[in-house]
Amino acid sequence: MLSKRTIIGIVVGSAIIGIGAYSLVSDIGFQTIDVDETFEIGESTSYQINSARDGTQAMRITGEKFNLALQSPGDLQIPTQSFHDEKYIEWVHQQDGITYITVQNTGSTDLRITATFEVTTSPILFTYHIIVITSGVVIIGFSIGFTLRKPRGF
Repeated sequence: MLSKRTIIGIVVGSAIIGIGAYSLVSDIGFQTIDVDETFEIGESTSYQINSARDGTQAMRITGEKFNLALQSPGDLQIPTQSFHDEKYIEWVHQQDGITYITVQNTGSTDLRITATFEVTTSPILFTYHIIVITSGVVIIGFSIGFTLRKPRGF
């Protein structure tokens, strides 16, 4: 016969394992990030996009005047240039790596950036998910230990 604490531990441990496994599976492949930001006069921003080969990126910058610099793995390099009104850039990563984008509002109106980035998740997140799954297994193990021999004080 299982004790009440054992049943609670098994349920909680199973829930933690389920959450970790779901997160692990959902982080496989490209993740799409949608950006819609507005920057005031003189403000700047930068983006670092970690993407695998064949990741599609698209960015639209709308403002009176702005500076844009882009460095992408492969052939796409845009040194700091000044643009007016609107600039639309769409590219596909030719190699695995990180794209660096810097945008500065140099006009007299607000700057709006809308973008869709396909990124790959950091490899450290794989380890994080495995640790979550392992903690669920440990909780179940301790709970089953309570059934076999009840420790003093519980």
